[in-house]
Amino acid sequence: MSAQMGNPFAGEVRLVIDGTPHVARLTLGALAELEAAMGADTLVALAERFERGQFSSRDVLALIVAGLRGGGWNGQASDLTKAEIEGGIHGAARAAARLLAHAFAPPPA
Repeated sequence: MSAQMGNPFAGEVRLVIDGTPHVARLTLGALAELEAAMGADTLVALAERFERGQFSSRDVLALIVAGLRGGGWNGQASDLTKAEIEGGIHGAARAAARLLAHAFAPPPA
């Protein structure tokens, strides 16, 4: 399965890490943790960087970690430094962008 799968109506993105599928989603708590990790940066600035295609690997990692935690994962960012994410950096970046898109999309009608 690819990073694009998951229940988009629940804001979920599916990630396969080291061959194990995970569900990531940006809950309110995960978003608060993401903001704290970003320091003075804002979620709006992060979303704008993704829209312009000017995001960093740090941005991708922060989003992936926050999303995984929102999905129930108890790991740390350091756990992902040697992990293999399906699709590589491109798969991780697509998953991070989808997490942001789900977080800022209006609820379905």
